[in-house]
Amino acid sequence: MTIKAFNWDGGEEEDRTPDLRIANAALSQLSYPPHASGKYSRALALLSSRLMRQRKTSDVYQAEYDNRSRVADSAAILARWAEASALVRARATCQLDLRYGPDPQQTLDVFAPDPAFAGGFAPVLVIIHGGYWRALDKSDYSFLAASFTDEGALVIVPNYDLCPAVSIERIATQLTEAVAWAWRHAADHGGDPSRIVLLGHSAGGHLAAMLSCCDWKRVGRDLPRRLVKGALSVSGVHDLAPLLRVPFLQGDLRLDAASVRRLSPVHFPAPPSPQTLYALVGAQESNEFRRQNQLIRRAWGPRAVPVCEELPGCNHYTVLHDLADPEGRSHQLARQLLGLRWYSGLL
Repeated sequence: MTIKAFNWDGGEEEDRTPDLRIANAALSQLSYPPHASGKYSRALALLSSRLMRQRKTSDVYQAEYDNRSRVADSAAILARWAEASALVRARATCQLDLRYGPDPQQTLDVFAPDPAFAGGFAPVLVIIHGGYWRALDKSDYSFLAASFTDEGALVIVPNYDLCPAVSIERIATQLTEAVAWAWRHAADHGGDPSRIVLLGHSAGGHLAAMLSCCDWKRVGRDLPRRLVKGALSVSGVHDLAPLLRVPFLQGDLRLDAASVRRLSPVHFPAPPSPQTLYALVGAQESNEFRRQNQLIRRAWGPRAVPVCEELPGCNHYTVLHDLADPEGRSHQLARQLLGLRWYSGLL
C-alpha cells in the first residue's frame, strides 16, 4: 500500500530552512584577529544575527505547539481521559483489539450502538486519536464513544503505529486500511457502511483531513470511490511546515520540505462535493493552532469547509470535553455529519 491513494499535486519545494548544526560548526571554527578587515567582521555579525533569529523562531514555534506545557493541568486531564475510557470499555458493548492489518499496532475497538437503535442502519463514526503521531493510544479516546453510541452511532477507534518507528506517511496508509475495514465490516456490527464519518483530534485531525482526500479505489477495488461521507477535524494540524522548526517533534517525525508538502492537507485538492470537512479549534489554544484551523478553510474553500469555528473556553484538551458533551457545539456538529435523528437520554 502506498500513499498514491491520496490526491496531492505532487510538487516539491527546495528546503531553505537554515541548518543550525552547520551554522554552529561554522561559528565555532571562525576566529578573527582584532585587526581583521571590516568585511569579515560584518559577515560574522550577519551570520550570528541570522542564527539568533532562527533560534528565536524555533523557540516561538516550540511554545506554540507544546500543548502539554501550555496547559498546566494537561497531565491530570490525560489521566482523567484514561480513567473515563477504562470505565466506558468496562460497561459498553464493545469488541476490543480487532486486527485490521499486519503491523503491530493495527488494531481497533468497536463500540456498538445502543440496542434501542438496533436494525443495522447505524451511522459509523471513526475516531482517530491525537498525540503528534508519536504518542497516546486508541484506549485514551474510548471515553468519546459513550455519548455517540447512546445516540445510535456505531463507533470505531483504530490504533496506528507511532513515529519514529514508522513515518507519518505509513500512519496515513495504515488508516486507509482501518477505514476500509470499517466499510467492509460495519454491517456485521450494526452499522451502515454508506454513512462513515471521520473525526480526528490534533494529529488525528490532520489524518482525518488526509483521508478525506483518499481515492478509495486505489486502496481496494471493492471500495466505493467516495467512501467517506464527511469529516470533523478538531484542533487539526493541516500544514506541517511549522513543525520543521519544533525541536521536540522533529527528532521523531523526521520531516523535510518534500514530506511536508506531500503530507499537508492544505496542499491537497479539496474533497469533491458533496463531501465536507468541519474544522474546529479551542478559542484558548495557541495562535498557531487557531491559524491552522483557518488554513484548511482558505485552502479548500467554504464549500468543502462550511464550518470553521473556535469553541469558547476550550483549550487543546478540553475541546474533547465539549465533543463528549451531548450539548456541546462540536458534539452537535458531529451529530449533523452523522445524520443522527435521536438525542441522548442524558438531555
